[in-house]
Amino acid sequence: MTRLHKVSCVTVALVVALLGSAAAQSQRVQLIVNEAGRRVDVLIGGKPFTSYIWPTTLKKPTLFPLRSANGTVVTRGYPLEPRKNERVDHPHHVGLWLNHGDVNGLDFWNNSDAIKPEQQPHMGTIIHKRIVDAKGGNDVGSLTVETEWVKPDNTALLKERTQFVFRGDAKSRTIDRTTTLTALGEKVVFRDNKEAFFGMRVARELELPYDKAEVLTDASGKPTPQPVMDNTGVGGQYTSSEGLQGDKVWGTRGRWMMLTGTVSKDPVTIAMLDNPSNPDFPTYWHARGYGLFAANPLGASVLTDGKQTFDLTLEPGKSTTFTFRVLILNGTAKPADIEKAYQEFAGQKATAAQ
Repeated sequence: MTRLHKVSCVTVALVVALLGSAAAQSQRVQLIVNEAGRRVDVLIGGKPFTSYIWPTTLKKPTLFPLRSANGTVVTRGYPLEPRKNERVDHPHHVGLWLNHGDVNGLDFWNNSDAIKPEQQPHMGTIIHKRIVDAKGGNDVGSLTVETEWVKPDNTALLKERTQFVFRGDAKSRTIDRTTTLTALGEKVVFRDNKEAFFGMRVARELELPYDKAEVLTDASGKPTPQPVMDNTGVGGQYTSSEGLQGDKVWGTRGRWMMLTGTVSKDPVTIAMLDNPSNPDFPTYWHARGYGLFAANPLGASVLTDGKQTFDLTLEPGKSTTFTFRVLILNGTAKPADIEKAYQEFAGQKATAAQ
C-alpha cells in the first residue's frame, strides 16, 4: 500500500484520437464512483485508465495516475505512489490538474501539505463539493463535478463546474476537460502568473536528459541525493505546433504541444491541445524539461518578459470557460498526426460544462 492509498487502477480519460487508423474501435468506458474512498475510477475496455481523486492530503482534486492503452503509467508517482528514481521536487505536481498561482493574491498552484505555516495565509484550496453526473458507455464516458476555490478562511471565491469526457481504443486514450469558473461574492482577478494553468507531471523517463546533481527516490521511495544524474532510460522530447523542440518550447505560444519518449520500453506520445474558444488563444506553454507539462494562457507578462500582459477579470456572477484535450498515444506520433487531431478538436463546437 502507498502512503495515500493504492491507486491500483485509474487515471483520467483522454478523448480518443483515431489518427488515421480506420480499423481502430472505441472501447467501453466504465466509471466506478466511490464517494467514501473520495475517488471515481475510470476503466476503458475493462483496463484501468485513471481516477478522479480528492483525498484530504491534496489541496485540489486531480486525475491520477494516467495510463496509456498498453497500461503504461505516464505520470510521476511522487508524492502519492513514489517509484524508484523519481524527482521529489514540487510536491504539488500530482497527476493532471487545473489551477492558478495568483487569484486575488492567493496561490492555488503551489499549495500542498509541504507548505510552511507562515505561507498558508497566502494559499488557496480547491475543494470538491459534489459529483453532478457520472456515466459510462460503449464508446464514451463522462464525469461532471463541482468544486469551490476557497480562501484560507474557507470563503469561496469561485464556483467551478468541470466535465471530463473519456474515450479510448486499442492505441489511444483521450480526455477532454471543459471547466467553467464563476465568480461568487466579489470580483475575481486571475493575475498574470507563471504558475498556471492546466498541467500534468510526467514520468521520469519522459523528462529531458539532465546532467546536474539531484535528489531522487531510491528503491523504497526514500529521497536520496544523487551526485551525478543517471539519465538511463530518460529521453523525452517536446515538439510544439510551431516546430520548436526541447527546452526552446518554454514560454512560447502554440495551439498544441506533444511530448514523446519511452516508458518501460513502451514508446508513447502525450499531446495537449488548446481550444480556439479559450481566453487568449493560443496558449503559452509552461513545459519544462524536469517533467512539468502545462498549458498556461494566463502567464503572458512573465513568459514574454513584460512584452505582453493579460489579467483575466470576472465580476461577481460572471463566468469564463476553458476547454482542453489530452491525448495519450501508443508509439511515437508525428507532428502531422497531432495537427490532424487538433483540427478535429478545434472543429468541434466547444461545449461549456452546464
